[in-house]
Order: sequence, then C-alpha cells, then structure tokens
Amino acid sequence: MSTTRKDTPFRIVASDLDGTLLAPNHQLSAFSKLTLKELHQKGYTFVFATGRHHIDVSGIRELAGIPAFMITSNGARVHDQDNQLMYSNNLPKDLVQPVINVIKQDPELFVHMYRNDDWLLNREDETLRDFHEESGFSYQTFNVDEAPTEGVAKIFFTHPSHEHEYLVKFEEKLNALFGEQLNIAFSTPWCLEVMAGDVSKGDALKVVAESMGLSLNECIAFGDGMNDVEMLSMAGKGLVMETSHQKVKNALPNNEVIGSNADDAVAHYLHKHLF
Repeated sequence: MSTTRKDTPFRIVASDLDGTLLAPNHQLSAFSKLTLKELHQKGYTFVFATGRHHIDVSGIRELAGIPAFMITSNGARVHDQDNQLMYSNNLPKDLVQPVINVIKQDPELFVHMYRNDDWLLNREDETLRDFHEESGFSYQTFNVDEAPTEGVAKIFFTHPSHEHEYLVKFEEKLNALFGEQLNIAFSTPWCLEVMAGDVSKGDALKVVAESMGLSLNECIAFGDGMNDVEMLSMAGKGLVMETSHQKVKNALPNNEVIGSNADDAVAHYLHKHLF
C-alpha cells in the first residue's frame, strides 16, 4: 500500500457532508467519489463527520467505496471502518422531554430525534426525504408528549420554510434554560440541533486520531456549519466553505475559506494540496 507524501503533516482527512463534501443534490459527485478512492489509495484515512445518522452515513460510505470512520450526530457517535461503535455520548435522559417541551409549543416546527438505530419525527416531512434518497434511510413518527428518553444521540428542529431567524429565538430559549448542560448548534441555517454538553465533532475526531496513535495536528478538516466550528478549530488545519453562513466565518476568522460544494471544492483542494 502506498504511503502519504512526506511533505504533508496530515494523515487523517475529515469532512462534513451536507454543504461541504456532498453536491447541492445531497449526493457524492463522480469527481468526489474518485477523489476519496485516490485518497485511500495514497494511504490517508478518511472520516465522514456529520450531523447525519450513522445508518444514513454507512449507506453513503458504501457508495463511496472506501473504508472510513464515521463521526455522526455531530460527534455523539463514532464508528470505525468496520462499523463497530467506538464512542457514544447520549443526551441526558432527564433533559429530553424538557427540550422538546420548549419546541412543541410552536406547531410549525418539526421535531426530530436520532435514537439508537432510529430516526424519529413528530409528523411527516416530504422535503427531508430528498436529503436521504441516496442512502434510503427514513423516519418513523413519534408522540412529542411522550418522547423516548433512552439512547438519544441528538434532537433537532427544522422550520418548513427554512427560516434561520425564526429558529434563532428557540436557540436563545434553549441556551437560557439549559446553558452548559447541552451543546446547541446550527448544522445548517435552518436546522437547530441539540446534543449533550460535551459532544462535538472536534472531540469525536480526537477519539479517531488517538485510536490510530495520532494527534489532531495530523488531521485536516472541512465544514460549513456552526456544528463544525470545534472540529475546524481543533484540527491541524480547518477549511471553511465559501457558502458557509457568516456566523461560521465570524467564529473562525483565521481559517482559510475555500470554494463551494457545487464546485467540488473539497475534492479540488485535496487534489491540489495532498496529492
């Protein structure tokens, strides 16, 4: 097996999916698939680092055709290249229903939960099916008044018209009520996510690196959301997508900004700087 080039300090490449590695249709382009295979052939280790569910991501990994680690639910789950669970950090059971109670007061909002192998949703949402068309992963409905509390990796909320500012007021409410007990972050401007307080993609990437006897300095990472900020600041190099919300760029003022997912910017960057 070929080894990584001696002039790069990086051994691990981690990337967010939606808005970053995936094309705007939420699928891997042919060029990105080819790039991931070439990355693997050159001896780099790839990590999918996403807010998505691990079953959803395993379908994308299969389509990519490479072994890869999976950081999912924004860092609440880490699976190795053989699909074995390496790390799990659930929401505190006593906070699940109180968080949902804050959101369910607004009938417009969708309430989602990732619980063990399931994706739960309070009512049908046709638009979200497009996100998961390629992997085939889908949801079941649940009762927001009697939410399950065991094995919950994350809860997240969306607005049907994708209004960021509409959700910001709920971000503020949740932060005021739960403070440091929870990690509350936007994965996209229209998706507000809630995890255990010490969950982040950055801490999950550290788990992957240390399992290989490596450090975060040997990781290069790509992302576009507020849920990527820890990973992009903790990695040896963190690249921010040009299409990121301004809040992300403000949070990472010294990080290099690259192009758009529509132009396969991650794949082009890897070709230019790692190959």
